[in-house]
Amino acid sequence: MKDFRAISPEEIENVFHLVGKDWMLITAAGKDKNGKETVNTMTASWGGMGVLWNKPVAFCFIRPQRYTHTLTEQSERFSLSFFTEEYRGALRLCGTKSGADTDKFAAAGLTPATENGTPYVKEARMVLLCRKLYRDTLKKDAFLDPTLLDNYKDGDFHTVYVAEIEQALVRE
Repeated sequence: MKDFRAISPEEIENVFHLVGKDWMLITAAGKDKNGKETVNTMTASWGGMGVLWNKPVAFCFIRPQRYTHTLTEQSERFSLSFFTEEYRGALRLCGTKSGADTDKFAAAGLTPATENGTPYVKEARMVLLCRKLYRDTLKKDAFLDPTLLDNYKDGDFHTVYVAEIEQALVRE
């Protein structure tokens, strides 16, 4: 990652803006339905960062029908990539097309890369290389505010992944 330099997780900028406004790509690797190694990415605007179990962590949410969910389940690691505004169209595409039947990287003009076996998107301005620590599926009976269930009319509750931020990298 010659174009990037490491920063400490404490130096990561405003998480509310990064995730909620800028969006991010969650990128994971695994095997496709034919057993071939593959990488996929998806746009997300739900998640966050903080400290849990005395570790810097990121958490993200993926619906079970997303192709990236399949790959994230297979993998020990994934990345979160953040971009400049010029990539907004690429992020829109990665949030509306399925990697199961579309090469989203080619369609969006993005380049998959790996660092220490963790896939990420080369054009990102910041990348978090993450190792999964915990996952669970959101449960209907755990919602205290029932109006939030409007997000799940099909009962497709997200899987939440909590992952240690092993490296935080910013473009130089």
